[in-house]
Amino acid sequence: MALTGRAALLATLGSLPVGIWEPGWTGILAVNASLAAVCACDYALAAPVRRLLLTRSGDTSVRLGDTADVTLTITNPSGRLLRARLRDAWPPSSWLPGTAFAASRHRLTVPAGERRRLTTRLRPTRRGDRHADRVTIRSYGPLGLVARQGTHKVPWTVRVLPPFTSRRHLPSKLARLRELDGRTSALTRGEGTEFDSLRAYVPGDDTRSIDWRATARQSTVAVRTWRPERDRRLLLVLDTGRTSAGRVGDAPRLDASLDAALLLAALASRAGDHVDLLAYDRRVRALVQGRTARDLLPSLVAATAALEPELIETDARGLIATALRTAPRRSLIVLLTALDAAPIEAGLLPLLPQLTRRHTVLLASVADPRIAGMAQARGTIDAVYEAAAAAQAQTERHRSAEHLRRHGVTVVDAPPDELAPALADAYLALKATGRL
Repeated sequence: MALTGRAALLATLGSLPVGIWEPGWTGILAVNASLAAVCACDYALAAPVRRLLLTRSGDTSVRLGDTADVTLTITNPSGRLLRARLRDAWPPSSWLPGTAFAASRHRLTVPAGERRRLTTRLRPTRRGDRHADRVTIRSYGPLGLVARQGTHKVPWTVRVLPPFTSRRHLPSKLARLRELDGRTSALTRGEGTEFDSLRAYVPGDDTRSIDWRATARQSTVAVRTWRPERDRRLLLVLDTGRTSAGRVGDAPRLDASLDAALLLAALASRAGDHVDLLAYDRRVRALVQGRTARDLLPSLVAATAALEPELIETDARGLIATALRTAPRRSLIVLLTALDAAPIEAGLLPLLPQLTRRHTVLLASVADPRIAGMAQARGTIDAVYEAAAAAQAQTERHRSAEHLRRHGVTVVDAPPDELAPALADAYLALKATGRL
Protein backbone atom coordinates (compact mmCIF):
# COMPACT_ATOMS: atom_id res chain seq x y z
CA MET A 1 0.00 0.00 0.00
CA ALA A 2 1.22 3.50 -0.84
CA LEU A 3 -0.10 6.75 0.64
CA THR A 4 -0.52 9.64 -1.77
CA GLY A 5 0.12 13.33 -1.27
CA ARG A 6 -3.62 13.83 -1.05
CA ALA A 7 -3.78 11.72 2.12
CA ALA A 8 -0.92 13.69 3.67
CA LEU A 9 -2.69 16.96 2.80
CA LEU A 10 -5.93 15.79 4.44
CA ALA A 11 -4.03 14.76 7.57
CA THR A 12 -2.41 18.20 7.75
CA LEU A 13 -5.67 20.07 7.22
CA GLY A 14 -7.43 17.91 9.84
CA SER A 15 -4.70 18.54 12.42
CA LEU A 16 -4.90 22.33 12.20
CA PRO A 17 -8.37 22.70 13.83
CA VAL A 18 -7.39 20.17 16.48
CA GLY A 19 -4.29 22.18 17.33
CA ILE A 20 -6.28 25.39 17.56
CA TRP A 21 -9.53 24.38 19.32
CA GLU A 22 -8.98 21.00 20.91
CA PRO A 23 -5.27 20.23 21.36
CA GLY A 24 -4.62 16.82 22.81
CA TRP A 25 -4.56 13.16 22.02
CA THR A 26 -8.32 12.88 21.80
CA GLY A 27 -8.57 15.34 18.90
CA ILE A 28 -5.61 13.85 17.08
CA LEU A 29 -7.01 10.33 17.47
CA ALA A 30 -10.41 11.45 16.19
CA VAL A 31 -8.91 13.00 13.04
CA ASN A 32 -6.50 10.15 12.31
CA ALA A 33 -9.08 7.43 13.00
CA SER A 34 -11.50 9.05 10.57
CA LEU A 35 -8.78 9.45 7.96
CA ALA A 36 -7.64 5.84 8.46
CA ALA A 37 -11.19 4.59 7.94
CA VAL A 38 -11.56 6.60 4.74
CA CYS A 39 -8.17 5.35 3.49
CA ALA A 40 -9.15 1.75 4.25
CA CYS A 41 -12.33 2.14 2.22
CA ASP A 42 -10.41 3.78 -0.62
CA TYR A 43 -7.89 0.93 -0.58
CA ALA A 44 -10.66 -1.68 -0.66
CA LEU A 45 -12.26 -0.03 -3.69
CA ALA A 46 -9.00 0.11 -5.66
CA ALA A 47 -8.65 -2.58 -8.34
CA PRO A 48 -6.20 -5.36 -7.35
CA VAL A 49 -2.88 -5.26 -9.19
CA ARG A 50 -1.84 -8.92 -8.89
CA ARG A 51 -4.85 -10.17 -10.84
CA LEU A 52 -4.18 -7.99 -13.89
CA LEU A 53 -3.19 -9.81 -17.08
CA LEU A 54 -0.42 -8.24 -19.13
CA THR A 55 0.86 -9.21 -22.59
CA ARG A 56 3.21 -7.58 -25.10
CA SER A 57 3.32 -7.22 -28.86
CA GLY A 58 5.00 -4.95 -31.37
CA ASP A 59 8.45 -4.50 -32.91
CA THR A 60 11.16 -7.04 -32.25
CA SER A 61 13.96 -5.32 -34.16
CA VAL A 62 14.93 -1.77 -35.07
CA ARG A 63 17.89 -0.05 -36.68
CA LEU A 64 20.01 2.09 -34.41
CA GLY A 65 18.65 5.63 -34.57
CA ASP A 66 15.09 4.61 -35.48
CA THR A 67 12.12 4.12 -33.14
CA ALA A 68 10.43 0.88 -32.08
CA ASP A 69 6.88 0.65 -30.69
CA VAL A 70 6.12 -2.01 -28.09
CA THR A 71 2.46 -2.43 -27.15
CA LEU A 72 1.46 -3.50 -23.65
CA THR A 73 -2.08 -4.92 -23.27
CA ILE A 74 -3.60 -4.69 -19.78
CA THR A 75 -6.68 -6.79 -19.01
CA ASN A 76 -8.71 -6.06 -15.86
CA PRO A 77 -10.56 -9.27 -14.81
CA SER A 78 -11.75 -7.84 -11.49
CA GLY A 79 -15.10 -6.21 -10.84
CA ARG A 80 -13.61 -2.82 -9.98
CA LEU A 81 -12.52 0.07 -12.15
CA LEU A 82 -8.75 0.32 -12.54
CA ARG A 83 -7.33 3.82 -12.17
CA ALA A 84 -3.57 3.45 -12.41
CA ARG A 85 -0.19 4.83 -13.17
CA LEU A 86 2.19 2.46 -14.91
CA ARG A 87 5.94 2.35 -15.39
CA ASP A 88 7.22 0.20 -18.26
CA ALA A 89 10.89 -0.24 -17.35
CA TRP A 90 13.61 -0.79 -19.99
CA PRO A 91 17.41 -0.34 -19.88
CA PRO A 92 18.55 3.31 -19.91
CA SER A 93 20.03 2.96 -23.41
CA SER A 94 16.54 2.28 -24.77
CA TRP A 95 15.86 6.03 -24.99
CA LEU A 96 17.67 9.24 -25.75
CA PRO A 97 19.17 10.86 -22.63
CA GLY A 98 16.59 12.83 -20.69
CA THR A 99 13.53 11.24 -22.33
CA ALA A 100 13.25 8.01 -20.32
CA PHE A 101 10.92 9.36 -17.62
CA ALA A 102 8.27 10.67 -20.00
CA ALA A 103 8.49 7.69 -22.37
CA SER A 104 8.15 4.98 -19.72
CA ARG A 105 5.33 6.45 -17.58
CA HIS A 106 1.67 6.04 -18.51
CA ARG A 107 -1.75 6.79 -17.03
CA LEU A 108 -4.65 4.48 -17.77
CA THR A 109 -8.21 3.68 -16.80
CA VAL A 110 -9.56 0.18 -17.43
CA PRO A 111 -13.22 -0.61 -16.65
CA ALA A 112 -14.04 -3.96 -15.08
CA GLY A 113 -13.71 -6.87 -17.49
CA GLU A 114 -12.14 -4.76 -20.25
CA ARG A 115 -8.65 -4.25 -21.65
CA ARG A 116 -6.56 -1.33 -22.79
CA ARG A 117 -3.41 -1.00 -24.87
CA LEU A 118 -0.46 1.26 -24.12
CA THR A 119 2.42 1.90 -26.52
CA THR A 120 5.94 2.46 -25.27
CA ARG A 121 8.12 4.07 -27.91
CA LEU A 122 11.80 3.13 -27.74
CA ARG A 123 14.67 4.94 -29.43
CA PRO A 124 17.81 2.95 -28.54
CA THR A 125 21.22 4.58 -28.44
CA ARG A 126 23.30 1.37 -28.64
CA ARG A 127 23.36 -1.81 -30.68
CA GLY A 128 22.40 -5.13 -29.14
CA ASP A 129 19.43 -6.72 -27.40
CA ARG A 130 17.21 -4.62 -25.16
CA HIS A 131 15.23 -6.73 -22.67
CA ALA A 132 12.10 -5.40 -21.00
CA ASP A 133 12.32 -5.12 -17.23
CA ARG A 134 9.39 -5.19 -14.78
CA VAL A 135 6.10 -3.39 -15.27
CA THR A 136 5.16 -1.54 -12.07
CA ILE A 137 1.50 -0.59 -11.60
CA ARG A 138 0.04 1.65 -8.92
CA SER A 139 -3.77 1.27 -8.67
CA TYR A 140 -5.67 4.13 -6.98
CA GLY A 141 -8.99 4.13 -5.20
CA PRO A 142 -11.80 6.53 -6.19
CA LEU A 143 -10.66 9.15 -3.64
CA GLY A 144 -6.99 8.92 -4.62
CA LEU A 145 -5.81 8.67 -1.01
CA VAL A 146 -4.00 5.32 -1.14
CA ALA A 147 -2.87 2.95 -3.87
CA ARG A 148 -2.16 -0.72 -4.35
CA GLN A 149 1.21 -1.34 -5.96
CA GLY A 150 2.66 -4.41 -7.63
CA THR A 151 4.97 -5.54 -10.41
CA HIS A 152 4.61 -7.93 -13.31
CA LYS A 153 7.31 -9.53 -15.43
CA VAL A 154 6.31 -9.31 -19.09
CA PRO A 155 9.30 -10.51 -21.15
CA TRP A 156 10.07 -8.89 -24.50
CA THR A 157 13.26 -8.32 -26.46
CA VAL A 158 14.01 -5.70 -29.09
CA ARG A 159 17.16 -6.30 -31.13
CA VAL A 160 18.89 -3.08 -32.14
CA LEU A 161 20.56 -3.59 -35.51
CA PRO A 162 23.57 -1.70 -36.90
CA PRO A 163 22.49 1.54 -38.59
CA PHE A 164 24.42 0.86 -41.83
CA THR A 165 24.88 4.58 -42.45
CA SER A 166 27.39 3.90 -45.23
CA ARG A 167 24.66 2.51 -47.49
CA ARG A 168 24.38 6.00 -48.98
CA HIS A 169 27.70 5.28 -50.74
CA LEU A 170 26.42 2.06 -52.32
CA PRO A 171 24.90 3.57 -55.51
CA SER A 172 28.13 5.32 -56.52
CA LYS A 173 30.22 2.21 -55.81
CA LEU A 174 27.83 0.05 -57.82
CA ALA A 175 28.11 2.48 -60.73
CA ARG A 176 31.88 2.12 -60.61
CA LEU A 177 31.47 -1.66 -60.44
CA ARG A 178 29.29 -1.62 -63.57
CA GLU A 179 31.98 0.34 -65.37
CA LEU A 180 34.54 -2.28 -64.42
CA ASP A 181 32.24 -5.07 -65.57
CA GLY A 182 31.62 -3.32 -68.90
CA ARG A 183 27.87 -3.06 -68.35
CA THR A 184 27.66 0.69 -69.00
CA SER A 185 27.92 2.61 -72.23
CA ALA A 186 31.44 3.71 -71.27
CA LEU A 187 32.93 0.23 -71.58
CA THR A 188 36.20 -0.24 -69.72
CA ARG A 189 38.60 -2.31 -71.82
CA GLY A 190 41.69 -4.18 -70.84
CA GLU A 191 40.98 -4.43 -67.12
CA GLY A 192 40.56 -7.64 -65.19
CA THR A 193 41.83 -11.08 -66.06
CA GLU A 194 38.60 -13.01 -66.66
CA PHE A 195 37.60 -13.56 -70.29
CA ASP A 196 34.45 -11.67 -71.29
CA SER A 197 33.85 -11.75 -75.07
CA LEU A 198 35.30 -11.43 -78.58
CA ARG A 199 34.95 -8.38 -80.76
CA ALA A 200 36.36 -7.02 -83.99
CA TYR A 201 39.82 -5.48 -83.92
CA VAL A 202 40.03 -1.68 -84.12
CA PRO A 203 43.20 0.37 -84.55
CA GLY A 204 44.82 1.03 -81.20
CA ASP A 205 43.95 -2.33 -79.62
CA ASP A 206 46.77 -4.25 -77.98
CA THR A 207 47.95 -6.85 -80.45
CA ARG A 208 48.54 -9.26 -77.59
CA SER A 209 44.75 -9.46 -77.18
CA ILE A 210 44.25 -10.91 -80.67
CA ASP A 211 42.65 -14.33 -80.62
CA TRP A 212 44.30 -16.06 -83.58
CA ARG A 213 42.10 -19.14 -83.47
CA ALA A 214 38.93 -17.04 -83.65
CA THR A 215 40.52 -14.90 -86.37
CA ALA A 216 41.22 -17.99 -88.44
CA ARG A 217 37.55 -19.00 -88.31
CA GLN A 218 36.24 -15.68 -89.59
CA SER A 219 37.13 -12.98 -92.09
CA THR A 220 37.99 -10.26 -89.52
CA VAL A 221 40.60 -10.01 -86.81
CA ALA A 222 39.10 -10.85 -83.39
CA VAL A 223 40.40 -9.62 -80.04
CA ARG A 224 39.56 -10.77 -76.54
CA THR A 225 37.99 -8.45 -73.96
CA TRP A 226 38.37 -8.97 -70.25
CA ARG A 227 36.38 -8.16 -67.17
CA PRO A 228 37.13 -8.11 -63.44
CA GLU A 229 36.93 -11.51 -61.83
CA ARG A 230 33.62 -12.78 -60.49
CA ASP A 231 32.80 -15.61 -58.16
CA ARG A 232 35.75 -14.77 -55.94
CA ARG A 233 35.73 -15.24 -52.16
CA LEU A 234 35.99 -12.61 -49.45
CA LEU A 235 36.46 -13.19 -45.75
CA LEU A 236 35.73 -10.20 -43.51
CA VAL A 237 37.58 -10.58 -40.21
CA LEU A 238 36.42 -8.31 -37.37
CA ASP A 239 38.84 -7.92 -34.48
CA THR A 240 36.62 -7.68 -31.38
CA GLY A 241 39.47 -7.44 -28.86
CA ARG A 242 40.64 -4.62 -26.63
CA THR A 243 41.62 -2.18 -29.38
CA SER A 244 38.13 -2.32 -30.93
CA ALA A 245 36.63 -0.88 -27.73
CA GLY A 246 38.45 2.44 -28.06
CA ARG A 247 36.01 5.24 -28.76
CA VAL A 248 36.47 7.48 -31.78
CA GLY A 249 33.94 10.28 -31.52
CA ASP A 250 30.73 8.95 -29.96
CA ALA A 251 31.11 5.27 -30.89
CA PRO A 252 33.66 2.47 -30.42
CA ARG A 253 35.96 1.53 -33.28
CA LEU A 254 34.07 -1.72 -33.72
CA ASP A 255 30.95 0.13 -34.89
CA ALA A 256 32.85 1.95 -37.65
CA SER A 257 34.54 -1.30 -38.71
CA LEU A 258 31.18 -3.06 -38.80
CA ASP A 259 29.65 -0.32 -40.94
CA ALA A 260 32.54 -0.60 -43.41
CA ALA A 261 32.18 -4.39 -43.49
CA LEU A 262 28.47 -4.13 -44.34
CA LEU A 263 29.12 -1.78 -47.26
CA LEU A 264 31.87 -4.01 -48.63
CA ALA A 265 29.68 -7.11 -48.24
CA ALA A 266 26.80 -5.44 -50.11
CA LEU A 267 29.13 -4.34 -52.91
CA ALA A 268 30.93 -7.67 -53.23
CA SER A 269 27.70 -9.67 -53.26
CA ARG A 270 26.42 -7.50 -56.13
CA ALA A 271 29.69 -8.24 -57.95
CA GLY A 272 28.96 -11.97 -57.73
CA ASP A 273 31.57 -12.72 -55.07
CA HIS A 274 31.05 -15.01 -52.07
CA VAL A 275 31.33 -13.20 -48.73
CA ASP A 276 31.89 -14.73 -45.29
CA LEU A 277 32.38 -12.99 -41.95
CA LEU A 278 34.40 -13.93 -38.88
CA ALA A 279 34.46 -11.99 -35.58
CA TYR A 280 37.26 -13.08 -33.27
CA ASP A 281 39.33 -12.06 -30.23
CA ARG A 282 40.32 -15.21 -28.35
CA ARG A 283 37.42 -17.24 -29.62
CA VAL A 284 34.89 -17.00 -32.42
CA ARG A 285 32.26 -14.38 -31.53
CA ALA A 286 30.33 -14.54 -34.81
CA LEU A 287 30.60 -16.59 -37.99
CA VAL A 288 28.56 -16.23 -41.18
CA GLN A 289 29.30 -18.62 -44.04
CA GLY A 290 27.70 -19.89 -47.21
CA ARG A 291 24.95 -17.29 -47.54
CA THR A 292 23.40 -16.38 -50.87
CA ALA A 293 23.50 -12.80 -52.11
CA ARG A 294 19.89 -12.29 -51.05
CA ASP A 295 20.40 -13.60 -47.52
CA LEU A 296 23.87 -12.17 -46.93
CA LEU A 297 23.10 -8.73 -45.49
CA PRO A 298 20.25 -9.89 -43.20
CA SER A 299 22.51 -12.67 -41.91
CA LEU A 300 25.41 -10.30 -41.27
CA VAL A 301 23.21 -7.77 -39.50
CA ALA A 302 21.60 -10.43 -37.31
CA ALA A 303 24.95 -12.01 -36.40
CA THR A 304 26.64 -8.72 -35.48
CA ALA A 305 23.76 -6.81 -33.86
CA ALA A 306 24.67 -7.93 -30.35
CA LEU A 307 28.44 -8.00 -30.97
CA GLU A 308 30.37 -6.02 -28.36
CA PRO A 309 34.13 -5.43 -27.88
CA GLU A 310 35.86 -7.64 -25.33
CA LEU A 311 38.40 -6.02 -23.01
CA ILE A 312 41.03 -8.68 -23.69
CA GLU A 313 44.06 -8.80 -25.96
CA THR A 314 43.33 -10.44 -29.30
CA ASP A 315 45.08 -13.76 -29.88
CA ALA A 316 46.72 -13.05 -33.24
CA ARG A 317 47.86 -16.64 -33.72
CA GLY A 318 44.37 -17.97 -33.09
CA LEU A 319 42.85 -15.33 -35.38
CA ILE A 320 45.16 -16.27 -38.27
CA ALA A 321 44.59 -20.00 -37.75
CA THR A 322 40.82 -19.56 -37.65
CA ALA A 323 40.86 -17.35 -40.76
CA LEU A 324 42.86 -19.99 -42.66
CA ARG A 325 40.40 -22.70 -41.64
CA THR A 326 37.44 -20.53 -42.61
CA ALA A 327 38.91 -19.66 -46.02
CA PRO A 328 40.55 -22.85 -47.38
CA ARG A 329 40.46 -21.52 -50.96
CA ARG A 330 42.31 -18.49 -52.23
CA SER A 331 40.39 -15.41 -51.03
CA LEU A 332 40.58 -11.75 -50.27
CA ILE A 333 40.92 -11.52 -46.49
CA VAL A 334 39.90 -8.14 -45.08
CA LEU A 335 41.21 -7.56 -41.55
CA LEU A 336 39.33 -4.83 -39.70
CA THR A 337 41.59 -4.12 -36.78
CA ALA A 338 43.65 -1.36 -35.14
CA LEU A 339 46.84 -0.04 -36.68
CA ASP A 340 48.52 0.47 -33.31
CA ALA A 341 52.22 -0.32 -33.34
CA ALA A 342 52.34 -2.79 -30.43
CA PRO A 343 49.64 -5.29 -31.53
CA ILE A 344 50.71 -5.06 -35.18
CA GLU A 345 54.45 -5.49 -34.74
CA ALA A 346 54.34 -8.01 -31.88
CA GLY A 347 51.25 -9.97 -32.86
CA LEU A 348 50.31 -9.72 -36.53
CA LEU A 349 53.50 -9.07 -38.51
CA PRO A 350 55.31 -12.33 -37.64
CA LEU A 351 52.25 -14.33 -38.74
CA LEU A 352 51.39 -12.45 -41.93
CA PRO A 353 53.37 -14.74 -44.28
CA GLN A 354 50.94 -17.54 -43.44
CA LEU A 355 48.13 -15.41 -44.88
CA THR A 356 49.90 -13.72 -47.79
CA ARG A 357 51.22 -17.02 -49.19
CA ARG A 358 47.69 -18.18 -49.97
CA HIS A 359 45.50 -15.09 -49.89
CA THR A 360 45.31 -11.43 -50.83
CA VAL A 361 45.20 -9.42 -47.61
CA LEU A 362 43.66 -6.01 -47.05
CA LEU A 363 43.81 -4.31 -43.64
CA ALA A 364 41.38 -1.53 -42.71
CA SER A 365 41.78 0.57 -39.59
CA VAL A 366 39.82 3.41 -37.99
CA ALA A 367 41.87 6.59 -37.58
CA ASP A 368 41.04 9.13 -34.90
CA PRO A 369 40.50 12.57 -36.51
CA ARG A 370 41.27 14.27 -33.19
CA ILE A 371 44.90 13.23 -33.53
CA ALA A 372 45.23 15.15 -36.80
CA GLY A 373 43.71 18.18 -35.09
CA MET A 374 46.04 17.87 -32.11
CA ALA A 375 49.07 17.68 -34.43
CA GLN A 376 48.21 21.15 -35.78
CA ALA A 377 47.68 22.74 -32.36
CA ARG A 378 49.99 25.57 -31.28
CA GLY A 379 49.93 28.61 -29.03
CA THR A 380 50.29 27.20 -25.51
CA ILE A 381 52.68 24.81 -23.78
CA ASP A 382 49.92 22.20 -23.41
CA ALA A 383 49.07 22.49 -27.11
CA VAL A 384 52.70 21.99 -28.08
CA TYR A 385 52.96 18.86 -25.95
CA GLU A 386 49.71 17.56 -27.45
CA ALA A 387 51.02 18.24 -30.95
CA ALA A 388 54.22 16.34 -30.20
CA ALA A 389 52.29 13.36 -28.84
CA ALA A 390 49.97 13.38 -31.87
CA ALA A 391 52.91 13.58 -34.28
CA GLN A 392 54.54 10.60 -32.55
CA ALA A 393 51.29 8.59 -32.78
CA GLN A 394 50.96 9.42 -36.49
CA THR A 395 54.56 8.38 -37.12
CA GLU A 396 54.00 5.04 -35.42
CA ARG A 397 50.87 4.40 -37.49
CA HIS A 398 52.69 5.26 -40.71
CA ARG A 399 55.54 2.94 -39.75
CA SER A 400 53.14 0.08 -38.99
CA ALA A 401 51.35 0.64 -42.31
CA GLU A 402 54.67 0.62 -44.18
CA HIS A 403 55.69 -2.66 -42.55
CA LEU A 404 52.39 -4.19 -43.65
CA ARG A 405 52.78 -2.94 -47.23
CA ARG A 406 56.23 -4.52 -47.42
CA HIS A 407 54.52 -7.84 -46.69
CA GLY A 408 52.13 -7.28 -49.60
CA VAL A 409 49.19 -6.05 -47.53
CA THR A 410 46.96 -3.28 -48.84
CA VAL A 411 46.31 -0.80 -46.01
CA VAL A 412 43.31 1.51 -45.62
CA ASP A 413 43.59 3.99 -42.75
CA ALA A 414 40.74 6.49 -42.58
CA PRO A 415 38.46 8.29 -40.08
CA PRO A 416 35.14 6.62 -39.21
CA ASP A 417 33.06 8.60 -41.73
CA GLU A 418 35.51 7.84 -44.56
CA LEU A 419 36.51 4.26 -43.76
CA ALA A 420 33.60 2.52 -45.51
CA PRO A 421 33.94 4.27 -48.91
CA ALA A 422 37.73 4.03 -48.75
CA LEU A 423 37.54 0.28 -48.13
CA ALA A 424 35.08 -0.12 -51.01
CA ASP A 425 37.42 1.83 -53.30
CA ALA A 426 40.33 -0.40 -52.32
CA TYR A 427 38.26 -3.48 -53.15
CA LEU A 428 37.30 -2.05 -56.55
CA ALA A 429 40.96 -1.18 -57.27
CA LEU A 430 42.03 -4.75 -56.48
CA LYS A 431 39.25 -6.08 -58.67
CA ALA A 432 40.13 -3.78 -61.56
CA THR A 433 43.77 -4.79 -61.54
CA GLY A 434 43.02 -8.49 -61.31
CA ARG A 435 44.63 -8.99 -57.92
CA LEU A 436 41.74 -10.90 -56.34
